[in-house]
Amino acid sequence: MEKVCPICNGLSSYIVECPKCGQGMTSRGIIQDYYDDYSPYLPREITEEIDGVASGICLHVFYCEYCGVDKRVPIKQISV
Repeated sequence: MEKVCPICNGLSSYIVECPKCGQGMTSRGIIQDYYDDYSPYLPREITEEIDGVASGICLHVFYCEYCGVDKRVPIKQISV
């Protein structure tokens, strides 16, 4: 079975509350997309080697539109 991130693959959505103001935060994608200009175009197998996160976890960035806070949230990959 293959493991995939439920957010990246549109299988589920997550509601994350802002730790500063309590408003809902929006997902801004995976942390690997923020490494450099080309990282969003690299295969996930390459960027997963350098993200520092345990295997089976996809680290997403959530952003609060109201107060500008961002938060990194680990999402457990699921088997499909």
